[in-house]
Amino acid sequence: MPFARRKAQQRKAQLKAKARVSAQKGFVVLDSRLPVAEAGRELLRKPFPEHWSFLLGELALYSLLVLIITGSYLTFFFTPSMMEAPYAGAYTPLQGVPVSEAYASVLRISFEVRGGLLIRQMHHWASLVFVAAVAVHMLRIFFTGAFRKPRESNWLIGVTLFVLAVLEGFCGYSLPDDLLSGTGLRIAQGVFQSIPVFGTYLTMFIFGGEFPGHIIISRLYALHVLFVPGAIIALVALHLVLVVYLKHTQWAGQGKTNSNVVGTPMFPAFTVRSVGLSLTVFGLLAVLGGVAQINPVYVYGPYRTDQVSTASQPDWYIGFLEGSLRIMPPFETNLWGHTVMWNVLVPAVLLPGLLFGALYAYPFIERWVTRGTGEHHLCDRPRDRVTRTGLGVAGIVFYAVLLLAGGNDVLAMTFGISLNVLTWIFRVSLVLAPIVGFLVTKRFCLALQAHDRERVTKGDPSSEIAQDVQGGMHEAHLPLTSAQLLPLLVRDLPEPLAIETDPEVVPSRRSRLRAALSLWFYRDRVTTPLTPVQQQHVTAVTAPPALAKKEQE
Repeated sequence: MPFARRKAQQRKAQLKAKARVSAQKGFVVLDSRLPVAEAGRELLRKPFPEHWSFLLGELALYSLLVLIITGSYLTFFFTPSMMEAPYAGAYTPLQGVPVSEAYASVLRISFEVRGGLLIRQMHHWASLVFVAAVAVHMLRIFFTGAFRKPRESNWLIGVTLFVLAVLEGFCGYSLPDDLLSGTGLRIAQGVFQSIPVFGTYLTMFIFGGEFPGHIIISRLYALHVLFVPGAIIALVALHLVLVVYLKHTQWAGQGKTNSNVVGTPMFPAFTVRSVGLSLTVFGLLAVLGGVAQINPVYVYGPYRTDQVSTASQPDWYIGFLEGSLRIMPPFETNLWGHTVMWNVLVPAVLLPGLLFGALYAYPFIERWVTRGTGEHHLCDRPRDRVTRTGLGVAGIVFYAVLLLAGGNDVLAMTFGISLNVLTWIFRVSLVLAPIVGFLVTKRFCLALQAHDRERVTKGDPSSEIAQDVQGGMHEAHLPLTSAQLLPLLVRDLPEPLAIETDPEVVPSRRSRLRAALSLWFYRDRVTTPLTPVQQQHVTAVTAPPALAKKEQE
């Protein structure tokens, strides 16, 4: 071996040894002051359920990471100012047109900054995916009952994250100061003014004077890049800490109980899967940013207070507010010299307040109706919780009707329908469609429960036809395996609360209301006959953690 090569190998070995010694010393220094070894060992071996639905939250996390990276790049070139000057940039059709510095900087990012248009479109696509991923993740939590004790606080954090994500999206959507975003700000200004008594003062404070003012873009910029992202990052960190502390929920199955978590360890199995998902998210957002045009502000032109673009539509997460404004009948009241604009106040202020208030309160309402105090770590199958699933579908249908109503002008033009007729269709559908969705969902859930009962009692069809001694023909069935049987049997479904029948005891209105709601929530079900051994096993699987631990001791 040549001397130089041997010398290089020795030098390389010495560097590796020094690096190993330095790492060991650094670890000892940190471990003597912080619980690095204990926390690191527990974190690396933390089990994660393998079901695909548990990756929806990570989809939101990686979309947020893309937002932070691309947004940081865009801040180097965006100018949050409403000072106007004739445009003299690279986009020829607008040269000489008076535009704000904010709008001019967006055009400069799109046409003059290397990779600027790609990054800007990636940022916009990532924002849509982020809000959608948060919404779908919340739906998974809702339909599986993962918001129950001890995870109520994480549900509240999730709802708050969704509200902040919508606010963050609206702020970013309004920054370019183009005709479309300016129209949205004009609508927002009307919503603020509809608030009785102090709506005018609130509007003057936000816009710094009469609309549009000269400071709204700089204020939205501060919210978009500083305050709201800081709150989102803090809540995401708190959410992850609670996930680690409270452990994951899991679907019922072999070896899975209400007292343990079965899954792959965080390292290396889950880490590899998560890294693969992150790279997929980054790649798809890059492809969308490169080939799918979104928010072409250079086509819309700068904002002018005397103009509005035809068929203007906001991003999907604001579309339900647009729809509620469009289908609300014109109605206002004069009270003590003040005009209350119900046609704006109800759909744009009271309705969102009721929707998000219901989301915040639902875990506590269901716990009060159930009168449950135990911890729940097993996911409910949506078909087993008939009423909850029906309410969730009704909420989705309600939102979908409002979202479609937000594009009533586009739909009327596309399909040649009268706009007035279409508006009335949406008004009626907003009342009837959620009810129909609730009832149909309940029937589907009960039908699926009946199918599960048939599988438990008869087994799965074997596709073999047999003839009995009487000459009748029937299909043979194969009994289910224990792995197939267990998820069908494990149902943590409470019984309806009993109504007081003692004539000497007069139940309070509160107790009667709770009993009536409990009956409405849990009376509809298809019972499955269980053997004593099966019943004992199901009871052991669904037992609260404290009780299961006590029985083991």
